Amino acid sequence: MAHYRASESKREQFRRYLEKAGVLDSLTNVLVALYEETEKPSNALDFIKHQLGVGPEAESLRLELNTLQQKYDQLMELMEELRSRLLQYEPAQDAGTE
Repeated sequence: MAHYRASESKREQFRRYLEKAGVLDSLTNVLVALYEETEKPSNALDFIKHQLGVGPEAESLRLELNTLQQKYDQLMELMEELRSRLLQYEPAQDAGTE
Protein backbone atom coordinates (compact mmCIF):
# COMPACT_ATOMS: atom_id res chain seq x y z
CA MET A 1 0.00 0.00 0.00
CA ALA A 2 2.88 2.38 0.75
CA HIS A 3 4.29 1.78 -2.73
CA TYR A 4 0.95 2.79 -4.24
CA ARG A 5 0.98 6.08 -2.31
CA ALA A 6 4.56 6.82 -3.31
CA SER A 7 3.84 6.34 -7.00
CA GLU A 8 0.61 8.34 -6.68
CA SER A 9 2.58 11.14 -5.03
CA LYS A 10 5.11 11.10 -7.88
CA ARG A 11 2.27 11.24 -10.40
CA GLU A 12 0.73 14.19 -8.61
CA GLN A 13 4.10 15.98 -8.51
CA PHE A 14 4.56 15.36 -12.22
CA ARG A 15 1.04 16.59 -12.96
CA ARG A 16 1.70 19.80 -10.98
CA TYR A 17 4.99 20.24 -12.86
CA LEU A 18 3.22 19.91 -16.23
CA GLU A 19 0.51 22.31 -15.12
CA LYS A 20 3.00 24.88 -13.83
CA ALA A 21 5.05 24.68 -17.05
CA GLY A 22 1.95 25.31 -19.16
CA VAL A 23 2.13 21.93 -20.87
CA LEU A 24 -1.37 20.88 -19.87
CA ASP A 25 -2.90 24.11 -21.19
CA SER A 26 -1.01 23.82 -24.49
CA LEU A 27 -1.99 20.20 -25.00
CA THR A 28 -5.59 20.94 -24.07
CA ASN A 29 -5.74 23.81 -26.56
CA VAL A 30 -4.29 21.62 -29.33
CA LEU A 31 -6.69 18.78 -28.60
CA VAL A 32 -9.65 21.19 -28.52
CA ALA A 33 -8.55 22.60 -31.90
CA LEU A 34 -8.37 19.06 -33.28
CA TYR A 35 -11.80 18.25 -31.86
CA GLU A 36 -13.30 21.40 -33.39
CA GLU A 37 -11.91 20.67 -36.87
CA THR A 38 -14.86 20.01 -39.18
CA GLU A 39 -12.75 17.81 -41.44
CA LYS A 40 -10.49 15.72 -39.29
CA PRO A 41 -6.93 15.55 -40.65
CA SER A 42 -5.76 12.20 -41.97
CA ASN A 43 -2.73 12.35 -39.68
CA ALA A 44 -3.64 13.64 -36.22
CA LEU A 45 -0.01 13.55 -35.07
CA ASP A 46 1.06 15.90 -37.87
CA PHE A 47 -1.81 18.22 -36.91
CA ILE A 48 -0.62 18.28 -33.30
CA LYS A 49 3.00 18.87 -34.34
CA HIS A 50 1.92 21.73 -36.59
CA GLN A 51 -0.18 23.29 -33.82
CA LEU A 52 2.74 23.07 -31.41
CA GLY A 53 5.17 24.49 -33.98
CA VAL A 54 7.14 21.31 -34.53
CA GLY A 55 6.64 21.17 -38.29
CA PRO A 56 9.04 21.63 -41.19
CA GLU A 57 9.19 25.38 -40.54
CA ALA A 58 10.54 24.79 -37.04
CA GLU A 59 13.07 22.33 -38.45
CA SER A 60 14.28 24.85 -41.01
CA LEU A 61 14.62 27.43 -38.24
CA ARG A 62 16.68 24.95 -36.20
CA LEU A 63 18.96 24.37 -39.19
CA GLU A 64 19.32 28.12 -39.73
CA LEU A 65 20.13 28.59 -36.06
CA ASN A 66 22.80 25.88 -36.29
CA THR A 67 24.34 27.52 -39.37
CA LEU A 68 24.34 30.94 -37.75
CA GLN A 69 25.89 29.51 -34.57
CA GLN A 70 28.72 28.01 -36.62
CA LYS A 71 29.30 31.33 -38.40
CA TYR A 72 29.28 33.14 -35.07
CA ASP A 73 31.86 30.73 -33.65
CA GLN A 74 34.07 31.22 -36.73
CA LEU A 75 33.82 35.00 -36.44
CA MET A 76 34.68 34.87 -32.75
CA GLU A 77 37.78 32.81 -33.55
CA LEU A 78 38.76 35.26 -36.28
CA MET A 79 38.24 38.20 -33.93
CA GLU A 80 40.51 36.62 -31.31
CA GLU A 81 43.16 35.91 -33.94
CA LEU A 82 43.02 39.49 -35.24
CA ARG A 83 43.11 40.86 -31.70
CA SER A 84 46.27 38.90 -30.93
CA ARG A 85 47.86 40.05 -34.22
CA LEU A 86 46.98 43.65 -33.44
CA LEU A 87 48.60 43.39 -30.02
CA GLN A 88 51.85 42.34 -31.71
CA TYR A 89 51.98 45.65 -33.62
CA GLU A 90 50.78 48.01 -30.91
CA PRO A 91 53.55 49.52 -28.79
CA ALA A 92 53.53 48.38 -25.20
CA GLN A 93 51.90 51.09 -23.11
CA ASP A 94 53.34 51.79 -19.67
CA ALA A 95 50.84 52.83 -17.06
CA GLY A 96 53.20 55.47 -15.59
CA THR A 97 54.18 57.29 -18.82
CA GLU A 98 52.04 59.47 -21.02
